[in-house]
Amino acid sequence: MITVATADEMFALGHTLAGHVRIGDLVLINGPLGAGKTVLAQGIGSGLGFDDITSPTFVISRVHKGVVPMIHVDAYRLLDTNNPSLYVDDLDLDTANSVTVIEWGGAESARLSDDRLEITIDRSEEVRKVEITCVGKRWEGFVL
Repeated sequence: MITVATADEMFALGHTLAGHVRIGDLVLINGPLGAGKTVLAQGIGSGLGFDDITSPTFVISRVHKGVVPMIHVDAYRLLDTNNPSLYVDDLDLDTANSVTVIEWGGAESARLSDDRLEITIDRSEEVRKVEITCVGKRWEGFVL
């Protein structure tokens, strides 16, 4: 469990994570509204060389092209649909050739890869608690 007291610390955590991800990786970020999911994604993006990461809430996904491309998805608007898995499929994400970061990434997003980082942000207290769960062989033994 990692404690994060400020938005700058959340951004720095994302920047640190960026040093460990590579093309083909899937990162799912979950937590309530205002938890810092987008700030964490911005930190990851910054670590990959992108300074223009904004929330894709209304467009659902953005592709950032670079040496290590990043797909940033906000699946929040898909949660109320009858079949969120179908809509995730319709996004036609090129996850094999990018680092894919999905905010509100539940079971429908988890099935995109057997290897992933599942990040949960708890903001029930003043200091946020971030839990990183490593799934699959790719992340065996990973410690931040």
